[in-house]
Amino acid sequence: MNRIVTALVAGFIALMLLSSTVFVVDQRKYAIVFALGEVKQVISQPGLHFKLPPPFQNVLFLDKRIMTIESPEADRFITAEKMNILVDAFVKWRIVEPKLYFVSFGGDESRARDRMSQIVKASLNDEITKRTVREVISGQRGKVMEGIRTKVIAESKLIGIEIIDVRLKRVDYVEQINNSVYDRMKSERVRVANELRSTGSADSEKIRADADKQRTVILAEAYREAEKIRGEGDAKASLVYSEAFGKNPEFYKFYRSLEAYRATFKSHSDVMVVDANSDFFKYFKGSGGAAAPAKK
Repeated sequence: MNRIVTALVAGFIALMLLSSTVFVVDQRKYAIVFALGEVKQVISQPGLHFKLPPPFQNVLFLDKRIMTIESPEADRFITAEKMNILVDAFVKWRIVEPKLYFVSFGGDESRARDRMSQIVKASLNDEITKRTVREVISGQRGKVMEGIRTKVIAESKLIGIEIIDVRLKRVDYVEQINNSVYDRMKSERVRVANELRSTGSADSEKIRADADKQRTVILAEAYREAEKIRGEGDAKASLVYSEAFGKNPEFYKFYRSLEAYRATFKSHSDVMVVDANSDFFKYFKGSGGAAAPAKK
C-alpha cells in the first residue's frame, strides 16, 4: 500500500514537473523565457514550447497587438504668443522589440504607458511652444503632427516600441480665455457688420441721388419736348385759324363774339349792367349788327 501511495506521489510530482516545462504561446502574444532575471529566449511564433522548470526558468507573456493610449483629460500647453491651450491627443503603438521592452519596463505595461504618455507630452510641448495658436489649429497642423510623430518614433525605438499613429483629437482654449476670444470674435464681426452697413448706406445714397438726378433730367427733357410740341401745335392752330378766318373776317368777328358771350353768360347768377347799344351786343341786334326786329 505504501508503495502505491509513493508511486502516486512520485507520478504527481513528475506530472507537475513536466507541466511546468511546457507552455503554449498564443498568436497574440510574445513569450520571454528568462532565468534568474536574465532573458534567455524570445518566442514570437505561436505553438507548444518547452523550458526548464521554475525556478530555473520562467516565462513572461507580452501582448503583440496594437494598443492605444489616450489622455484622461486634455493637457495644457503654452503657445509662442504665451497663450494657454488645451490639447487632447492619442497614440497607437505596439511592441516590436520584446527583449528591449522587458529590459526597459520589466514587462509592466502600466510603466510603458506612463513612459509613452511622457514622450508624447514632451513632443507636443516642443512643437507647440514654437508656434502660434492659429498655426497649431489650422495653419501648420500638418507640420505639427509630423514633428510630433518624428520625435515620438525616435524615442519609442529606444524602448522597443513601434508607433503606428499619433493624432491630435482636440485643440481648444482654456476656459478663462474662451470668453475673451468669443468677445473678440463678436467685436470683430460687429465691426465688419457696421462697416458693411455704412458702405451699403453710402452706396444706397449714391444710387438714390443718381436716380433723382436721372429723374430730374428725364422730366426736364420731357417738359421741354412737350412745350416744343405744344408750341408747334399752337403755331399750326394759329395758322389754320388765320387761314380760315382770313377768308371771311366778318364770320371771324361773329365767332369771337359768340365765344365772348359763352364765357360771359356761363353763370346764371351773375348780374351785369351794360348799355344795350354797346358794341358788345352788336350781334344781338341782327345780321351785320342791325337791330333785330321785335317778335310779335
